[in-house]
Amino acid sequence: MRNFLLASLMGLMLSCTSAQTDENSDKSNIDELISQMTLEEKVHMLHGKGKFTSAGVARLGIPDLKSADGPLGVREEIQNDSWAPAGWDNDFATFFPAGGGLSSTWNLDLVRRYSIAMGEEARAREKHVLLAPAVNLIRSPLGGRNFEYFTEDPFLNKKLVVPFVQGLQANDVASCVKHYAINNQETLRGSIDVQADERTIREMYLPVFEAAVKEGNAYSVMSAYNRFRGAYLSENDYMLNTILRDEWGFKGFVMSDWGAVHSTKESALYGLDIEMGTEIDNYDDWFFSEALIAAVRNGEVSESVIDQKVKNILYVMEKIHAIGSEPQAKGTLNTPEHLQVAYDVAAESVVLLKNDNNALPLKSSEIRSIAVIGDNAKRKHANQGFGAGVKTRTEVTPYDALVAHYPDMKVNYALGYKEQYLKNNLNRSWGLPVDYVPNEQLVAEAVAAAKASDVAVVFAGSNRLVETEAEDRKGLRLPFGQEALIKAVKAANPNTIVVIIAGSPHDLSEIDATVDGLLWSWFNGSRAGDAIVDVLFGEVNPSGKLPVTFPKKLEDSPAHATNSFPGGPDVVIYEEGILVGYRWFDTQNIEPFYPFGYGLSYTSYEYSDLSTDKSSYNAGDIIKVSLKVKNAGAVDGKEIIQLYTSKPGSDIQRATRELKGFGKVALKAGEEKLVTLEIPVKELAYYDVEAKGWSVEPGTYDLSSGASSRDLRGKVSFSVK
Repeated sequence: MRNFLLASLMGLMLSCTSAQTDENSDKSNIDELISQMTLEEKVHMLHGKGKFTSAGVARLGIPDLKSADGPLGVREEIQNDSWAPAGWDNDFATFFPAGGGLSSTWNLDLVRRYSIAMGEEARAREKHVLLAPAVNLIRSPLGGRNFEYFTEDPFLNKKLVVPFVQGLQANDVASCVKHYAINNQETLRGSIDVQADERTIREMYLPVFEAAVKEGNAYSVMSAYNRFRGAYLSENDYMLNTILRDEWGFKGFVMSDWGAVHSTKESALYGLDIEMGTEIDNYDDWFFSEALIAAVRNGEVSESVIDQKVKNILYVMEKIHAIGSEPQAKGTLNTPEHLQVAYDVAAESVVLLKNDNNALPLKSSEIRSIAVIGDNAKRKHANQGFGAGVKTRTEVTPYDALVAHYPDMKVNYALGYKEQYLKNNLNRSWGLPVDYVPNEQLVAEAVAAAKASDVAVVFAGSNRLVETEAEDRKGLRLPFGQEALIKAVKAANPNTIVVIIAGSPHDLSEIDATVDGLLWSWFNGSRAGDAIVDVLFGEVNPSGKLPVTFPKKLEDSPAHATNSFPGGPDVVIYEEGILVGYRWFDTQNIEPFYPFGYGLSYTSYEYSDLSTDKSSYNAGDIIKVSLKVKNAGAVDGKEIIQLYTSKPGSDIQRATRELKGFGKVALKAGEEKLVTLEIPVKELAYYDVEAKGWSVEPGTYDLSSGASSRDLRGKVSFSVK
């Protein structure tokens, strides 16, 4: 026994020594590589040498760093010095649901599956960095990039980002979390100076990035276009050094958004590592090229600063096995398994907004003919608009799915409305002024199809030319005269259902008042049509919940109620502070059209017996919350339980309620389950500006369980010492 213990101890000591040697070896290997580089080689690793490539050092075995756009899937290959497609025949990828769809599932396991699949596709395309996820808080319903962002809530945002980053990076692909930070509009995005107080940024806009770095261990971060408190975010010492590196311990590299760099010395000293660009193809003219070499030569920038930037890049390359002896993951592209992930996300993301008189689900056995109406019935969204798209072999439209799923059902198709844009003097294909006038001939054709059918389904909404990067929408109204179309179709056929396909809130008041059945889908990927049709006909019970608030009118939304969107010409002030989204609506007692967290089902759920494991907690404790949830209907389904906290009589400004926990549970018809969720007491903290840290206010808190921020089913109180 003594010999066995001695041998075990010696083995442990050798193991520890080996581990320490390996760790030191890794560090010394990077240091050794850097010591062998010329200044020119080091600097040229810090800027693009192509649209999505920055330089390596071939003689030292360091490959070029290859990136790809990624929020919706791996972008098609483009030419090195041009935005034109490269013309490959092996760069077809899966079109994954956009951020709005992913977040409306409220399903963290699905988020992980989604990001793993996306990472596998990036590796199959031999990419080192995927420019995803896009996680900026949705501040206004008009934001042009809302469709690819997650939510209006900082808690839900940070819970979604961690499995996304972890799943993606499990495939030897660095997640580039964007756009850091406080980048919440497209209008004047390249110049606007955002002014927001410290508590606001800490509680609302930074938590998702902090979680990505500290919990997700994100390897890279993309700096945003805008300025914050005067300094561009590619040269913002406070954001890139003080917070990101010093406070959060970020070890990877900061990559600029394309064309977002404005200086050499300031960007070098204040935290940027890699400059990427758009239009300037003479790379020697970039801020981080010959100008940076000159800045080192003349003493403006120390060469040790350059060494640290190269070290940040090599740290990531080592983590993803782009350098070193371990092989990189191989990956797979556009597989049936990935298409299944896209379907699963789309199916769980569809939100049932209205279902009066049990208009849904449709009963295929009772339908001999169906009118399929609307441009969105046949439109493909994978590669539209300005910004990142996906080249895909598979994008099932709702029309495709209906024909495939129900071949014996007669389909009477009518376009109903078409894209109509007003002329302008801008030479571009995106962000065009929308025409709202209905096309009378197309409406007449749709009415005829509706009259000739047992049921009519109008596929309405927007598209990725209406919602697009670099342009915010001008209002909430649906484009192309769709309200008039839907009213006419409903008058022609009382059995009319509407499906909205869009990425951001629209004014649906007239449509909601017109029809009994209303579904909301998103830009939902390669198998969006299959998912929508399965929900329409009850093969899938809808379980999506809105990750944003739909206002009754634009002026009800906080950034617009305070007249602080989009600001300009130079500055935007976040006047609403911490009251973003539902926090504003609830605190100001403004009735939303559809509240945050809202979504109906083909069944009903009953909540009961809400309780906490204790009545009093210390600051370091975890609150264990239990409640019973019962499927009281006749259809299997999934319910998203939401937990909101409030602090009556607080000494500081607070929202009326804040999301602090959620869980998704599957329940068979008639089944009841005991659900337990945990809330760390530290989640109740507010940012104390004077103390420059987080503080949990002692006293009594209320905790409510509910099916949305406005549908609260139970309440319990507890105290914090």
